[in-house]
Amino acid sequence: MVTLRCQLGWAKGMPGSLTETDIGPSVVSPLDRVTPPSCKRQMMGPLSFITMNWGACPGHTMVLQPSERHNRDWSHGRLGPWCSPTGSPAPLSCETGCGEGSWILVCRLLVPTQVSLLSMEEDIDTRKINNSFLRDHSYATEADIISTVEFNHTGELLATGDKGGRVVIFQREQESKNQVHRRGEYNVYSTFQSHEPEFDYLKSLEIEEKINKIRWLPQQNAAYFLLSTNDKTVKLWKVSERDKRPEGYNLKDEEGRLRDPATITTLRVPVLRPMDLMVEATPRRVFANAHTYHINSISVNSDYETYMSADDLRINLWNFEITNQSFNIVDIKPANMEELTEVITAAEFHPHHCNTFVYSSSKGTIRLCDMRASALCDRHTKFFEEPEDPSNRSFFSEIISSISDVKFSHSGRYIMTRDYLTVKVWDLNMENRPIETYQVHDYLRSKLCSLYENDCIFDKFECVWNGSDSVIMTGSYNNFFRMFDRNTKRDVTLEASRENSKPRAILKPRKVCVGGKRRKDEISVDSLDFSKKILHTAWHPSENIIAVAATNNLYIFQDKVN
Repeated sequence: MVTLRCQLGWAKGMPGSLTETDIGPSVVSPLDRVTPPSCKRQMMGPLSFITMNWGACPGHTMVLQPSERHNRDWSHGRLGPWCSPTGSPAPLSCETGCGEGSWILVCRLLVPTQVSLLSMEEDIDTRKINNSFLRDHSYATEADIISTVEFNHTGELLATGDKGGRVVIFQREQESKNQVHRRGEYNVYSTFQSHEPEFDYLKSLEIEEKINKIRWLPQQNAAYFLLSTNDKTVKLWKVSERDKRPEGYNLKDEEGRLRDPATITTLRVPVLRPMDLMVEATPRRVFANAHTYHINSISVNSDYETYMSADDLRINLWNFEITNQSFNIVDIKPANMEELTEVITAAEFHPHHCNTFVYSSSKGTIRLCDMRASALCDRHTKFFEEPEDPSNRSFFSEIISSISDVKFSHSGRYIMTRDYLTVKVWDLNMENRPIETYQVHDYLRSKLCSLYENDCIFDKFECVWNGSDSVIMTGSYNNFFRMFDRNTKRDVTLEASRENSKPRAILKPRKVCVGGKRRKDEISVDSLDFSKKILHTAWHPSENIIAVAATNNLYIFQDKVN
């Protein structure tokens, strides 16, 4: 998926990540970065990480002034400032129903940790919210904004990345006999700084620390492994627990300093002593210097030995054990950059076949490639494109048809794509048109002109499958997110917000009024807040638990079980 690109400097009609060699010397303007004030660091064993307004870590706070960055989108050569975040903390939300069941809020997390609990009784009206952990903040910095959300393969861990380069991992609470309802609650497990801001002096470009994507590797032992990437560098992290420490060194004293060998008169056998549980995150591999353009996707192969990283014009194949070289499998860069007509927006490996992958483009097309056919997959195996209706063509047609996310179904039979207005499901055996099309917010079609002016038309929404591929979910504006049941063809609009909801109250499905007389429970399309948007969502791999990122808040909903 192509996420928001934040890049200092301006370029006329050219991609934000193009180099000076590509587009000439007079592209980048002088950089202006605001230095953050003094801050405190919290120590966790050998780890040191900056804390920012953490509800669970009182006394360890800092205020980070965001850099004066010019945010821009370059698909179709369109440049301009992006809609800036509102900066206000997203409020607590409640629940509503989708299809036959109801969704309840399990916890709301202000990254890294601001948690509220919601307990459920047998009666749907007896919902209680525990606000003892809530500490509302008057603002949220740009660095706090969540930029990616991802469950691991078991669903026990949930990782989020933000614009400040941090990765926060939440762990699911174990079920207890006394508190069965806490099974769906997630609490902070580990937090670490994955990427730092860098500066490319040769190209005069700032490399942001923002986490674009996180992908988990299947667990093979007691430790967890995940990939995280910013615009240029992919890192492999190991997250492990330690509850014992060695004591009784011969050549070191208790403080770790080397002892004088002349003072050593006896030989001791080191022993392991119990200690408080500590979670450590260590970088095991750093995959750098392989992308000229901004990385928008990473995908782990089903062989679990390789993964691919995709940027605007190229896709590279990596081996987890080799960091100094990668193999280029797709390169759509033309010899003359003036002939550039499309860019790669997202890419993903097939869940079962290690030789097959798919990537989407800004022209609304999807290409399926087979690495057995050719080492360089510039020639696709299958090409998925829906013919455009000439009567519906407008100035915005090419922009809104750009695909922002592509996902294989868990079965591997279908592909789901998200463009600006719709979610489409494609059958791998039928290339000429999608088998299903769902309108996400068709009421915005009449607002495309104003959305173009405020650059919201370039927002990149993600889409996800549920564990059985029967329901799909994607985000919208006003902190709305949509669910579509593929079997019953029913859909619902939910809101990840505390506004207009109170404890013990049932939040009904939201409806948007396009015109005419508005009902009491409807919201006018003119009243939608386009600065509040759900871009990133995740679905538990086997249960009906979803994670929704709204600005700097993470909402976790669970399907109500009677």
